[in-house]
Amino acid sequence: MRLNPFDTSKIKVRGGGGGGGMRRAGGVGCGTIVIAIIGAVVFGLDPMQTIGVVEGVQQQTAPQTQQANVSEEQLCNSSAYATEACNALQSLNETWQPEFARANVGFQQPELVLYPSGRVATQGCGTASSAAGPFYCPADYGIYIDTSFYDQLAQMSGTGGDFARLYVIAHEYGHHIQNLTGLAGQVRSLQQRNPSQSNDLQVRMELQADCYAGVWAGKNRNRIEPGDMEEGLRAASAIGDDTLQRRSGQRINPENFTHGTSQQRMSALRRGLETADDSACDTYFDLR
Repeated sequence: MRLNPFDTSKIKVRGGGGGGGMRRAGGVGCGTIVIAIIGAVVFGLDPMQTIGVVEGVQQQTAPQTQQANVSEEQLCNSSAYATEACNALQSLNETWQPEFARANVGFQQPELVLYPSGRVATQGCGTASSAAGPFYCPADYGIYIDTSFYDQLAQMSGTGGDFARLYVIAHEYGHHIQNLTGLAGQVRSLQQRNPSQSNDLQVRMELQADCYAGVWAGKNRNRIEPGDMEEGLRAASAIGDDTLQRRSGQRINPENFTHGTSQQRMSALRRGLETADDSACDTYFDLR
């Protein structure tokens, strides 16, 4: 996918060293959905434990010092993957911010947090291991990415294509959209009131985020290159719950699904790609 070079005046980026104090998203604290999008399933980890979430408790992670003398520009140029992620973040901002303005909904840019393998302290969602994979923290509007995960994704999906990687960050951005619109809070409330529906609601959240990822690509169709859509669909298939359970030798158990089947994830991504209309993603929820 052909993306314009990043401009650090148009994006928010920081290193895993973090800093800047605690920031709280409107009405959303640490107890709201903190989603280790792919790695939690790939590595068999519970994302709520991995990220260090305690229900109903705002963890006061001490702010850390920003990595010394590391500018946003240096962070974005630290590797080819980092540069690609910064380019993608700018495109996502430029695509979604006007949509929020048209809907008369307040918008705030997320912050891309690039961190090295190991652990990273969030500003409101505790500490995460890089084994959790990319994730979104609603408390600090942070999209956290250990870019070494992309090599693992390439092995799983059988493709090293850029669109597979862009799908990952666009999916995380989808959770940011859910956070800003208030959907994440509504879903969390429903999960607490109806624990038996928790997994189903979680799957719907993930599929809608997949759909939003497709919408972003669909709205930038003129930048899509041959093979991009196939790369994204293969990646979506590779990280379906049924495929991952089968690959790990487990019995396929829908009750343990958290992200949807391979077919569901491909369908959600394709829906967004083909419609380029975020309202098409509303099909995953009716909270009236």
